[in-house]
Amino acid sequence: MKKTILVAGATGNLGKRISKALIEKGANVKAIVRHSTDSEKIEALEKTGVTVLQIDMNDCDAIANACEGVTCVISAVAGLDSVIIDLQKQILEGALKAGVPRFIPSDFCTDYNNLITGENRNFDLRREFKTQIDVTPIKVTSIFNGCFADILMYNTPILNMKEKSIGYWGDKANWKLDFTTMDDTAAFTAEAALDDTAPRNLQIASFQVSPNMIFEQVKQANGKDFKIHKISSLEDFAVYIKRQRAENPAGENELYANFQQGQYMYSMFMAQHTELANSRYKDLSWTSSLDYIKTFVK
Repeated sequence: MKKTILVAGATGNLGKRISKALIEKGANVKAIVRHSTDSEKIEALEKTGVTVLQIDMNDCDAIANACEGVTCVISAVAGLDSVIIDLQKQILEGALKAGVPRFIPSDFCTDYNNLITGENRNFDLRREFKTQIDVTPIKVTSIFNGCFADILMYNTPILNMKEKSIGYWGDKANWKLDFTTMDDTAAFTAEAALDDTAPRNLQIASFQVSPNMIFEQVKQANGKDFKIHKISSLEDFAVYIKRQRAENPAGENELYANFQQGQYMYSMFMAQHTELANSRYKDLSWTSSLDYIKTFVK
């Protein structure tokens, strides 16, 4: 008998990939979206075989009705406290009311469990929702994928194609950073949603690569030596981020404010996935760092 999975945030970049991966694995997939959702996004989901339900996300009964017969809810929503805490709480309450046995929250980041509260705003929001969901009877699985590999394309200090530079903080030129492609994250999430034995926390990474390794692989990809350099100490980086945040109060209302981007990079150099669950599902294949770098380094 096919399992039915409900996806919230299915019109987003990750959510639609998760929905597609579930369909490919033979699951029935429902997606809940707001009445105001773009009709083209709805049609695109429906063409892949997803049943799209337009509902009032503030109506717990409507969410509960959508959750009837569902074995797992996947939340792939993105936002600040009104989404990560308030909206997810509404979805959770609807799932509980419908008797859904399992829930995958919208963590999809570095494993924040060993990080200090206050060092990453967006992680703190997820941590707060965790305290709420963990006191309910629903079985929870968080998927920690490190950083989405796409960031390597966007000229961050870690890899800046325009400046031909590779940067790191502290004495961590050999510190391996956790990266996972969106497709690999989606495929793993689909497997976990269909796996009733999935544990509370699952760490994954398509690849773990250090700044020194990035230097070597960029050279393999295009034959060029980029400048690799220490940007500052981690302590100075933390001070800089706090000052940047204080000087831009408007950033508190921005999902990817400059200070938040800094906080994320700081977290990447402070936490590392040491218990990878990549081998849990045997049919999955994982993108290598060199293969990924070759897709955009010419």
